[in-house]
Amino acid sequence: MAIMAPVKDGQIVETQSQTSLKNQTTSEKNGMDKDAFLQLLVAQMQYQDPLEPTSNTEYIAQYAQFSQVEQIQNMAASTDLARASSLVGEHVYIKTTNSHGSTDYKFGKVDYVVYENGKAYLSIEESLYSLEDLNTVVDKAYQDAYDKAYDFNIRLNKLPAVPGVDMTDVKEIDELEEIYNGMNDYEKSFVAEDTVKILNKYIEKAKEVRQAYEKYVAGDITTRVAELPDLEEITEENLEEIRSLAKLYEDLSEDGKSQVATEIVEKLNKYVEKADALEKGTEEEKPEEKPKDDENV
Repeated sequence: MAIMAPVKDGQIVETQSQTSLKNQTTSEKNGMDKDAFLQLLVAQMQYQDPLEPTSNTEYIAQYAQFSQVEQIQNMAASTDLARASSLVGEHVYIKTTNSHGSTDYKFGKVDYVVYENGKAYLSIEESLYSLEDLNTVVDKAYQDAYDKAYDFNIRLNKLPAVPGVDMTDVKEIDELEEIYNGMNDYEKSFVAEDTVKILNKYIEKAKEVRQAYEKYVAGDITTRVAELPDLEEITEENLEEIRSLAKLYEDLSEDGKSQVATEIVEKLNKYVEKADALEKGTEEEKPEEKPKDDENV
């Protein structure tokens, strides 16, 4: 089975084991396996000095030593396979080297293990990586909590300084507050105490900005409702303004709505009812389109 090289940004990402593949291949060619040792042993016996032959004891010792080394190698290979197999389903970091020679890390879940030529390879997103390049094994819950805290910090750092917060930032602050409150205790442990203090400052500032904005909107609604013509004089030209005022009021928080006087709210509701009646009446007055005669087509 050919080893698939991962590609990043249009360039081949070479793992450390793949970088040393040529050296490893040369080593394997120059190395001595069991058959090569036996051939050498036969040659040594065939061409030994008949006057000073090598003793049988020495041959046996050499063979025993080689067998011992071979067993150790086989045991190491079996251990690597067992270790690699235990990583299936785990999330790991693999150390890689890109075409520029700099070090990168590939993160992902080990889907399966391939064992070839005495070496174990981990499959991550259908690319194979040597077990030798394994850098870190990470618990999924840990990685998720770390990523969540990291993204949270990035978004918080993108906010302007606290004094410069305005209504365009309030929604983001509300979302960050919701994210933090939705974290469990384990996830919150990845957020520094100083970061939480900064978040609380933003929350307080957002509250002040929202209150000031809603106070302004409540005053604007009051002024614009007072400027509308009398209820009996409302025409289709006033519908857009009435709908706009109704939406402004509905978008206010409960605190914001409480800043609009009751009589203004009641008056606005009457205008909305009038607008509904006008729109309904306009639709009813529209003549139905009659189908054209075939002769006139």
